[in-house]
Amino acid sequence: MMKILTIILITGLMGIISGCFTQQPMVPDEIPYVDTGVNSEEWVVIPAGEFLMGQHNHLTMIPYDYEIMVTDVTNQQYARFLNAALQAKKIAVREEAVWGYYPGEPFHGYDHERKVEAGEKILMPLNKPGVVIIFDGRRFSVKKGWENHPVVMVSWFGANAYCQFYGYRLPTEKEWEKAARGTDGRAYPWGNEIHRNQANYYSSRNLLKKLWGDGVFTTPVGYFNGKKYGDYQTLKGISPYGLYDMAGNVWQWMGDDYPDTHLRYMRGGSFNNYEYNLRVWARNSAGPEYYDINVGFRCVRDLTYESDNQEEEEHENQ
Repeated sequence: MMKILTIILITGLMGIISGCFTQQPMVPDEIPYVDTGVNSEEWVVIPAGEFLMGQHNHLTMIPYDYEIMVTDVTNQQYARFLNAALQAKKIAVREEAVWGYYPGEPFHGYDHERKVEAGEKILMPLNKPGVVIIFDGRRFSVKKGWENHPVVMVSWFGANAYCQFYGYRLPTEKEWEKAARGTDGRAYPWGNEIHRNQANYYSSRNLLKKLWGDGVFTTPVGYFNGKKYGDYQTLKGISPYGLYDMAGNVWQWMGDDYPDTHLRYMRGGSFNNYEYNLRVWARNSAGPEYYDINVGFRCVRDLTYESDNQEEEEHENQ
């Protein structure tokens, strides 16, 4: 009898622990707005050329220039997109979620390959713990204070839809890593060491909880810029090209599609990860429908130079 009771108690305790880890945390409806002085609308050019990629520094070439966002996409930017896309009838709201059409991907029947068929895909849930974008039946808006935090709870489909709506795209892993580390093979965007006040990751959570209280896990984009906020002095967590939050805060969706699985990769680590996950070569993966409170994204865009266009026009006129 005692043996049966012990098993029941252990089973019940495991269920409680499991439930705690799978439940997404509640976030405050309103928090103080923190101005970091960083403009989330800015882009930076990453020049063509070689760089050292991966933990073992493989010499890798990107033969073209491209632009990448200086910060992750914010809640305010994503709400703006949702309003524009809703007006253009590119998205729909139903079943307490935002949906958008995706054309699907070829299926080759590889072992472990996922089918990604054409159809309506979830971009973002609504009214779930962790979501700070709200819909009143007509328009999307952001809960007060969260405007310049990175958007989270957005699936790969949701990230891709944002980029494509504006003529952008998600970065490839190569493009992202070069933008994050430059050309000298460093482990972190700013160098080879990491400190608690240099990025938002597991070791800095207690400090941030003291500043904002329970339920606030993300920091405003560009927060770790060397600025002092009250008594909290940050260090510069900036990449060689001037990008913020390329390590910590939220994982970032990549644009690569690997046809043998159709999984999507993420880079950069998050507030819930240790130092080793913030190294520029670390990666994570999930299905394109996945979303969570520690996953966001930023976009890249291709450059078209005026001189190239003029040469093409001159050639056509000859």
